[in-house]
Amino acid sequence: MMRAEAYAKVNLGLRVAGRREDGFHPVSGIFQSIGIVDRLALAGAEEDSIMGTGGRPVADGLDNLAFRALAAVRAVAGSSAPLELTLDKEIPVAAGLGGGSADAAAALGLAGRRLGVEPATLATIAPQLGSDVPFCLIGGTARVSGRGDIVTPLDPLTDIVLAVVVPPVEIATPAAFRAWDELGQPQGLRIKQSALPPVLRDQGDLQNDLYPAAVSLAPELDDWRADLEERWGRPAMLSGSGPTLYSFFVDQDEAAGAVAAVPAGSRFAEACDLVAFGWRITDDG
Repeated sequence: MMRAEAYAKVNLGLRVAGRREDGFHPVSGIFQSIGIVDRLALAGAEEDSIMGTGGRPVADGLDNLAFRALAAVRAVAGSSAPLELTLDKEIPVAAGLGGGSADAAAALGLAGRRLGVEPATLATIAPQLGSDVPFCLIGGTARVSGRGDIVTPLDPLTDIVLAVVVPPVEIATPAAFRAWDELGQPQGLRIKQSALPPVLRDQGDLQNDLYPAAVSLAPELDDWRADLEERWGRPAMLSGSGPTLYSFFVDQDEAAGAVAAVPAGSRFAEACDLVAFGWRITDDG
């Protein structure tokens, strides 16, 4: 049995442009892998299956993005051998942390290793699965543009730990983009360059254009952000279409103290180290 870890991601700012003829909005932002982990296990089987740990059902069954990734690699490899995939999920769902895309990227990597498909071929499959999958396949720190398919790795960020909070709301990404269009494509929440950690200042201001749209769909999100900023004494930013909020701290102790101050009711709150990869194999079977 082969095993891998898949890492969550946050968007350190997200600029959005008007919708193209193909229906997608070009985006640009810095994406960062963080230490919240899903674990996958892949084995041969008598028939295709996907399950959570303990045999729990997995959302969408064999149409789950991770199993679709396996099937895509299997098709390229010309294989018909059934596969069993087990998911142990810790990345919060419907949080904008890329859990499904991270699982798909790790599944691509596992299937590629098992079936002898080269990484360059996996990179051509990734955009077909979802906009965040190309980044999750590479991971670390990167500038992402286009519809998510252009990933330019950057030097790793250092001396930063994130406090990550998921408020008790859910925001569908397509709904956020529709709301952004309906609001007149506004510019969004900005953190000035001078308020950023030194290692990020050469990237300019951080701005998330989807913030007004997210707040229009879930007004309580703005209350959560304002409350966190007051408790933490520093700006808090929305990741992508949300609802995840985060801020920068100098080390684990400081970030853990910030997490301890988060009000009751959040779906998730954790101090997160930055990691230099989107997924990794932990057992080659």
